[in-house]
Amino acid sequence: MFTVKITAKRQATLPKRVCDSLSLKPGDELKLERTVVNNRESWILRPARPLNREWIGSLRDYAGQKSHKMSDIRANIAKKRTVNEK
Repeated sequence: MFTVKITAKRQATLPKRVCDSLSLKPGDELKLERTVVNNRESWILRPARPLNREWIGSLRDYAGQKSHKMSDIRANIAKKRTVNEK
């Protein structure tokens, strides 16, 4: 948990780890959402910008011919590790 101090001008400095986790840069805006959790008022911080989803589907051609079974994925990883260790 982090503590944030509010200045007389109602400004706050967020800890670096929080900014990194939310991918915040100077000038970015946040949305504040009021909610109730266990009968207590809480606030949720979210970046105001939409998430970048351009990458979704970008590997469809590559992954389309591959098995998505976890056992096959683990076997391929193990095989690659063996090749790289030689």
